[in-house]
Amino acid sequence: MYEAKSKEIVLRRVREALAKSAPFLPPTPDFSSPLHPPIAEDQSIAFAQAFIANSGLFVYCDDEEDFFDQLFNLKREQQIEYLHVWEPNLQNILYQAGIDFTSTEEDFIQKAQASLTTCEALVARTGSILVSSGNAGGRRLSIYPETHMVVAKASQLVPDIKDGLQKLRDKYRENFPSMVSLVSGPSRTADIEKTLVMGAHGPKKLVLFLIDDLPH
Repeated sequence: MYEAKSKEIVLRRVREALAKSAPFLPPTPDFSSPLHPPIAEDQSIAFAQAFIANSGLFVYCDDEEDFFDQLFNLKREQQIEYLHVWEPNLQNILYQAGIDFTSTEEDFIQKAQASLTTCEALVARTGSILVSSGNAGGRRLSIYPETHMVVAKASQLVPDIKDGLQKLRDKYRENFPSMVSLVSGPSRTADIEKTLVMGAHGPKKLVLFLIDDLPH
């Protein structure tokens, strides 16, 4: 008896709802409008703040010579003996600067201690480094070594992820890289008992050297 009465009440409410006019629907959303407000401050500052918050080591360089000095000092402080560099342009400038590095597959297999690569773009809003398999560093240099170091220029800064992806599309066009990744700080996980562990699936340390190449 009670169940039948309850069922009748529900059905009556459904009929009343159907009898009413359709509710006002909001206008179609504008998907072309930005998801976030524009970055209010300098993009390099916004990137540095987000990058450091993600546990990355940010190193500002006035110019290329300053980068060489900062890299040399960091190698000495971190006692990095094996710095793997596979990109010819980086090999050339490091050779000219007198900075030791290794480029052989044998050394990489024996001791994947640290790597130095370039990148595709820097995403200011999230403090992320956009890397791809499109350069000579390939896939492994940003994943296997304990320390991944990246050298980039301030002109590579973009506000958001979509802007970084557009740079990739403009650069590679039909030959889009098979691997594109956003690196936001060192590898980490808290899967086991919610204890944060660094370097679980990749580098324990992430270092970015930002060379200021913008006009002042």
